[in-house]
Amino acid sequence: MSDGPRAPRSAGDEEAPELEQEDGDRDYVASLARGLEVICAFTRDTPSMTLSDVAKVTGMSRATTRRLLLTLVREGYAEKRDRYFSLRPKVLQLGYSALSSVGILDIVQPVMNALSQRTQESIYTAVLTGDDVTYLARSTPDRVISVSINIGNRLPAYAVSTGRVLLAGESDEALARYYDRVKIERHTVNTVGSKKQLRAIVDETRRLGYSLVDEELEVGVRSLSVPIYDAAGQVVAALNACCPSMRFAVDDMREKLVPELRAAAASINERFQQK
Repeated sequence: MSDGPRAPRSAGDEEAPELEQEDGDRDYVASLARGLEVICAFTRDTPSMTLSDVAKVTGMSRATTRRLLLTLVREGYAEKRDRYFSLRPKVLQLGYSALSSVGILDIVQPVMNALSQRTQESIYTAVLTGDDVTYLARSTPDRVISVSINIGNRLPAYAVSTGRVLLAGESDEALARYYDRVKIERHTVNTVGSKKQLRAIVDETRRLGYSLVDEELEVGVRSLSVPIYDAAGQVVAALNACCPSMRFAVDDMREKLVPELRAAAASINERFQQK
């Protein structure tokens, strides 16, 4: 049944046919894909942007960008203050819904709890969200001194071990796009200093199957991460241990924590296979 006469298209809607027919695939809804691209344009370094900023980052026209941003605002996923747009917490529901649908939180939490008690270190699970990582679950030990990251925190992927593991699981094409747009900021004297160095580190992470970061985001904190795979063999999350530097030397982390994290991740991966 028709919903009534279609409103005349404005000049700003001239791209609408292209949005729905992109790639020549009638089942591909380009407007949805572009909406997701707009969401991913907001990062830790650019949490608030103008319409022009978002259009530049995504490569879309101002007319298309405006429609997508205003739709996100209307649905409660974004907000507009003066000329600036930013995401609202509701956007996290997208990630939680996806993770809940595959049961990842139910699977990882008991394994994380056991790992935290066994190692007496803070254990986290994180996923890639745009150019950042978002922490979705944690388990902390009963220690006076431990590393604490809040659920929902976003950190730059290039500077943390979770991010490097998740980047290593991306396709070569996705990585190339990431390297083109990422802007590296030095957080400590140890932070990776260039895109060339970052490429080498991500390549090494692929070979090793884990990432160890030594005080690159914050002085006094070392972290170690391994990938979590879904039933299809795709990297969907990173399992992470964060430790005060005074408690673990780098070599000690490799010797003692890499086997622990790998065993825990293998248990999680096996549970995915059984779903």
